[in-house]
Amino acid sequence: MQDQTEPYVPFPPKSRQLRLGMVGGGDGAFIGRIHARGARLSGRWDVVAGALSSRPEVAETSGRAWGFAPDRIYHDWRDMAIREAARADGIDAVAITVPNFLHFEVAQAFLNVGIDVICDKPLVNTLQEAQALAALQAQTGLFFGVTYSFAAHAMVRQARQMVREGKIGEIRQIHVEYFQEMALIPPENAWSGSPWRRDPNKVGGAATTADIGTHAHHLAEFISGLPLEELRADFFTLGAEQPLEDTAFFNCRFAGDVPGTMLVSQAVAGTHCGLRIRISGTAATLEWSQEEPESLHLRPFNAPAQTLLRGHDAGILSEAARFVHMPRGHPEGLSDAWGNLYEEFAIAIDARRTGAELPEGLLAHPDLSVGIRGVAFINAAIASNAAGGSWTPLSTTPSL
Repeated sequence: MQDQTEPYVPFPPKSRQLRLGMVGGGDGAFIGRIHARGARLSGRWDVVAGALSSRPEVAETSGRAWGFAPDRIYHDWRDMAIREAARADGIDAVAITVPNFLHFEVAQAFLNVGIDVICDKPLVNTLQEAQALAALQAQTGLFFGVTYSFAAHAMVRQARQMVREGKIGEIRQIHVEYFQEMALIPPENAWSGSPWRRDPNKVGGAATTADIGTHAHHLAEFISGLPLEELRADFFTLGAEQPLEDTAFFNCRFAGDVPGTMLVSQAVAGTHCGLRIRISGTAATLEWSQEEPESLHLRPFNAPAQTLLRGHDAGILSEAARFVHMPRGHPEGLSDAWGNLYEEFAIAIDARRTGAELPEGLLAHPDLSVGIRGVAFINAAIASNAAGGSWTPLSTTPSL
C-alpha cells in the first residue's frame, strides 16, 4: 500500500464557539459527563446550560458543579427548551443523555423551538417515534446527530475509506463481536445507577441488543458501507437472573447477499469493552478492536500481514488523518473519539446556521437516518427471537 503524502482537506475553522445544553447527566451520570467532555475536547463547544436531573435538588447541585449560571440551571427540560430558545445567547444545540424511553419527547420539544439536537443511542424505542422525529426534522430543517461514538475513532475512519477504495477487494463476509461481563453481577448491583436498562416497560423487548448490539450493527454498516438487510436472532440470559436478554447471537445478510455474524453478550467473564470487527474481502481482511483503537490490521491474501498505526502518512488516509491530534506513540482513545464526533457535529451545525457549503464527503457523523436504522435493527432482533430465530428483514417503516 502506498504511503499517503498528498495534502488532505482539513476541517474548516469555526465561525464562533457554539453553545451546548445538556438534558440529563446530573448526579454523576456516566454518559452525560462523556458527552460534555467530548464537546469540550473538540474545542468548538461551550457547555452552558442544562436540565441535568428531574429532581430539583440534584439539578441545582449538579448545575453549580458544572459551572452553569444560576439562570441556566433548569429543573425541567420543557422549561429549558422554551427559555433557551428565547435567549439571544441561547444554546445552539442540546445533547440528550436521558434514558432512551425519554428521547422522543425531549428531542421533539427542542426541535419544535428551533434548537438542533444531538441524541444518545439508541434513538427511541419504536419506529413510530423514529419516523415522527424524521418528519419533524424534515419540516424544520434542523440538524439531528446520534452518538455512535466508536465510528469517530481515527482507525475506524481509516478502515471505512480503505474498504470504499477497494483495498480489500470485494467484501465477502462481515463478523462483529461485543463482549462485556457486567450482567454476571446481580442487576441491583450491576445496574444500580440505571435500573431502567433492565425494565421491559421502559426499553421494550431487548436489553443488551439495544445497549451494545446497536453499536455492533452500526459499526458493521458504517465500515462496510453495506446495509444489513435481514437477520436471525437468538436471545439468552446467561448471567444473573433478569427479565431481558444479556446475550444475543445473530446470523446476518448484508446487501449483495454478503453473509455475516454478530455476537453480543454482557455475560462473558473477564471481558470489558470487547468490540471487535473483521471485514473480509477477496483480496484481504481488515480487523479492528476498540480496546486497541490505535491499530488496524490488514491481512492480505497470501502475503505478509500489516499493522497500520494511527498518525500521519505511512498509509494513513485522509478521513483518518483529519482525526489525528497526536504523533504516533502518544495514544488517543475513546475520549478523543467523542471529541472527534462533537467536532463533526459542530461543523455541520455551524454550516447550517451560517449557510456555508462543505466539501462533499467531508463529514461522516451518524445522523437521524442512522438512528432509525438502529431502531429497525432492535425491532427485527426482537421479532426474530420471538419467532424462534426466523429470518427477519430490517424495516424502517412501522408495521400497521
